[in-house]
Amino acid sequence: MNKLFIIGLPRTGTTSISAALLSYDFKVAHTAYTIRAFELADVISDAPCFSDYPQLDSIFPNSKFVYLDRAIEQWVPSMQMLLKKMHPHLDPKTGYLNPVLKRSFQQTFNLSSISSDPLSDNDNPFTEQHLADCFQKHQKGVFDYFSGRDDFLSINLSHPECLSTLHHFLNISEESLTSFPHLNIGKQVD
Repeated sequence: MNKLFIIGLPRTGTTSISAALLSYDFKVAHTAYTIRAFELADVISDAPCFSDYPQLDSIFPNSKFVYLDRAIEQWVPSMQMLLKKMHPHLDPKTGYLNPVLKRSFQQTFNLSSISSDPLSDNDNPFTEQHLADCFQKHQKGVFDYFSGRDDFLSINLSHPECLSTLHHFLNISEESLTSFPHLNIGKQVD
């Protein structure tokens, strides 16, 4: 295996799986914005992996990909909370966030119509319907892209068997970790 890319959207458990994989002595980058970060890390999650998985697949052959699923009715309000906090900083010209992160969010969530109220209902990219559509479009794109491949795994961290499934996928001894840490949950948004 060359690299392991976690390609679930934000708020699907990328922080938790990144922390868990540190327990296996992987070098983990929860987000990577430079070539050097991609070179040094064994595991890369979150942005830009969720938007750039086809390019990463080409650049890093023989890598593995893990899609993190989450119930959409739990994901949407969590994502709204994250975007409400982030939206002033996602502006392409004035936002302070890393340009790679901004591009990744723009590409996935179509943030071109950011308004001053991130939860208003007027063609706003932060509405429940818009985010649900983005989630489903991302999921379909991932499953279409990786269809029939054995270097791809989809798991939901809330399911009890997901850790055992991940161990098998990565050929890791199941004695190493018994459960995922649940980090960055609820109203805690990093």
